[in-house]
Amino acid sequence: MTSIDVHELTKEFGSTRAVDNLTFSVRPGRVTGFLGPNGAGKSTTMRLVLGLDRPTGGTATIGGQFYATIGDPLRRVGALLDAQAAHGARTARNHLLALAVSNGLGARRVEEVLVEAGLGEVGEARIKTFSLGMRQRLGIAAALLGDPEVVMLDEPSNGLDPEGIIWIRELMKRLAREGRTVLVSSHLMNETSSFADHLVILGRGRLLADLPMQEFLDSRSRPRARVRTTDSTRLRDVLIRKGYDPVQGEDGRWTIEGAKAGEIGAIAATEGIAVLELTDEQATLEQAYLDLTADATEFASASSAHPQEA
Repeated sequence: MTSIDVHELTKEFGSTRAVDNLTFSVRPGRVTGFLGPNGAGKSTTMRLVLGLDRPTGGTATIGGQFYATIGDPLRRVGALLDAQAAHGARTARNHLLALAVSNGLGARRVEEVLVEAGLGEVGEARIKTFSLGMRQRLGIAAALLGDPEVVMLDEPSNGLDPEGIIWIRELMKRLAREGRTVLVSSHLMNETSSFADHLVILGRGRLLADLPMQEFLDSRSRPRARVRTTDSTRLRDVLIRKGYDPVQGEDGRWTIEGAKAGEIGAIAATEGIAVLELTDEQATLEQAYLDLTADATEFASASSAHPQEA
């Protein structure tokens, strides 16, 4: 099993502790969203995993090995940390060819990833002419070049247009279905909620959460049901009699805090009350994340320092 294992990892830059005794694992077969405020230590952690920085303490391994000891790294690990790192004077094709040759990969694979990343028509264009989104696609193509078991992407949606965002979302989900280990750092909560199965959340270099997406959402919000009916008065009276406190909104829907849709539906069915609409509501990933990280955000505006659940 090829997993990313971080154990008691610490990194200090002078008097600043960027990563603080961090322990978590990223498992195959799922997309793990790597979240945290600016300065939380996400990028530093990814650099430590890839051997680009040396830890002050602890370990970070891939499949039980330090990255520096992996003999064929591009075939084992594909990573995008900085889409601007490619040399602007090179063409997209030559950039990938240089990586391929140095890792014993053929030119055919270069053509495959160019097409997969949507860059098949611009392979001979110089990278300095690329938009941010095109550079991002090139970086993702480079990460996929060795058909790796482990994929690490830092803000992969940055600069992508809507079609590109859908593409990268589906790509990450496909890689996970194929049994690969996928770690994705992002600041886009709505986007992360569309692809991540599991979350690892940092704050000030420390681990705040490490659990499946749905468990995280459930842990940060109370149940809440919304219902719309043709018999509002009778539904209200029945719910009050059952110990609920329904509140009717301007749109006619009733909100019942502390209840699940199944409970309200069963009550309505027993009483013979017609239901036109019935849904469960819970905190969005953005709301739950802001609630968790409110005290761990180094740079916050006054209005966001203490977020309230919508």
